[in-house]
Amino acid sequence: MDPLSDIIALLQPSTAISKPIKGRGRWGVRYAAYDAPGFTIIVEGTCWIAFAGQDPVKFEKGDFLLLPSTPAFSLSSHPGIDCELRTPMDVAVQHGEQDGDPDFVALGGTFRIEPVNAALLLALLPSVIHVPGSQGRSSRLGRVISLIMEECENEDPGKEMVLQRLLEILLVEALRWRGIGSGAAGLLGGMRDPALARVLRAMHGDVRAGWTVAGLARIAGLSRSAFAARFVDVLGCGPIEYLARWRMALAKDALIRGSKTLDKIAGEIGYESASAFSTAFRKRLGCSPGKFARDARVTA
Repeated sequence: MDPLSDIIALLQPSTAISKPIKGRGRWGVRYAAYDAPGFTIIVEGTCWIAFAGQDPVKFEKGDFLLLPSTPAFSLSSHPGIDCELRTPMDVAVQHGEQDGDPDFVALGGTFRIEPVNAALLLALLPSVIHVPGSQGRSSRLGRVISLIMEECENEDPGKEMVLQRLLEILLVEALRWRGIGSGAAGLLGGMRDPALARVLRAMHGDVRAGWTVAGLARIAGLSRSAFAARFVDVLGCGPIEYLARWRMALAKDALIRGSKTLDKIAGEIGYESASAFSTAFRKRLGCSPGKFARDARVTA
């Protein structure tokens, strides 16, 4: 089982907005943080992007940027320009001079992810994913974004399903790039480590199994202590804690869908009974599975 595919499937990306972003001359805009993923690819020209508290970074033609959760940032034609606060719009925009052909063009957008598991799952991903155009992957990403934009502009039957699949492809294409994950904490770091990757695939492949640290260490081909230390260093938590979090993520997803009984959910994620599952769920989430499901339906 591929853990990255599991993560993206649980995020359930949907409701995309995609548009051209253009600029001419000297200009600068800034945006407040918003709790949704954002993406952009530079089609022509250059720009500078600065996240709150960080120095601006130059982006050039072909560069791709994915933000699993979008922080406050500024976008400008040159570094050091005073930036005007703007509100995100779902229509094409041109910054700076309005007359004449733009000297900067990007395709940008945002989309929705399932909020129930967003915090847990996004914690496993890098906060900023920058794929330089020089790496040769941007052409594939650009084609996917063009398809997303085309789909957003039409009202054809099956639009939401097509957008969800395209967004899933966009995420996979960005996250599988070899330039991220190596030496980094989180799921991608774990998948780049051959020993930890074997363990993650095993846990995701059989989440019901009674995994132990010793058993997982054997899969990794490491001593128990070396494996536990490496897992914590890369994933940010111990292997059994990771498994428990993943089980709860699956449980929450099943609860909001509302199509399975507590006994069914418990059995699928490795608990002996609905009672044992409910106790573990209440301990971690502070409420019963039933209350969680009811509250989720109210806020949906």
